[in-house]
Amino acid sequence: MIKIIRTSDVLEMGAFVGIDPESDGLKRAARLGVATTHEGIDGLVRMAIWPEIGIVFDATSAGAHKHHSAVSIAAGKKVVDLTPAAIGPYVIPVVNGDAHLDADNVNMVTCGGQATIPIVAAVSQVARVHYGEIVASISSKSAGPGTRANIDEFTETTSKGIETVGGAERGKAIIILNPAEPPMIMRDTVFTLSSGATEAQIEASILAMVEKVRAYVPGYRLKQQVQFERFGANNPVVIPGVGSFEGIKTSVFLEVEGAAHYLPAYAGNLDIMTSAALKTAEKMALRTATKKAA
Repeated sequence: MIKIIRTSDVLEMGAFVGIDPESDGLKRAARLGVATTHEGIDGLVRMAIWPEIGIVFDATSAGAHKHHSAVSIAAGKKVVDLTPAAIGPYVIPVVNGDAHLDADNVNMVTCGGQATIPIVAAVSQVARVHYGEIVASISSKSAGPGTRANIDEFTETTSKGIETVGGAERGKAIIILNPAEPPMIMRDTVFTLSSGATEAQIEASILAMVEKVRAYVPGYRLKQQVQFERFGANNPVVIPGVGSFEGIKTSVFLEVEGAAHYLPAYAGNLDIMTSAALKTAEKMALRTATKKAA
């Protein structure tokens, strides 16, 4: 909501929906003059603004999203899914952001996916990626009930995204909720095993991708230089259950600091999701407007 109000020249806030009448979010929305309801999707459907809404953002849970999506699509709305429900196609703005603009429902994968799949895709652009593995570490304070309830969906959806969008032949994802005080900024580690490209080619592709993500997530950055390790016939790397590989192991260490528009700056995991969702929705809205004009 706050990103749309502060930064978007394409979208306009229609309504803010919750289930707790005492939530800070609903109170903040009301103070900003945004129409609100605490009666969930049913309350939204009864609001006078409902017929005017073109895009619905769902940031609840994977289980609840199935119902929310069905109701919204039946009413002719486009749905941007910030849960790991994965009903619609996976979308990472810098990788396949223009590929699914006509879809009724698009999935933002996960926070870890938004941060790391661009890196896997960058390696895939210049090399054959046999295996991609990511570890997303976030502050436990930035993991709400929805995130905690969706840990299994997080790992499954992110792993599939590493393969279907990132281009890895095999993907694996791990999430860590860190209780450290003060809260830690989101950290992500990406490992790829690849062949067919040099270290210089891989690094150049990764650096270019980082800048593309920074265009809509300014707090996205490399923590250190890209690391490489070569494996040959005499010392292949072995992944249990996957096999042995020759080629280059690339290690990328990322940090994602939030914009602190509403959530704390350490909640980069939430900021990159909302930023990606906003970027995608703006493209969808422009696509719809172009089609109507034609």
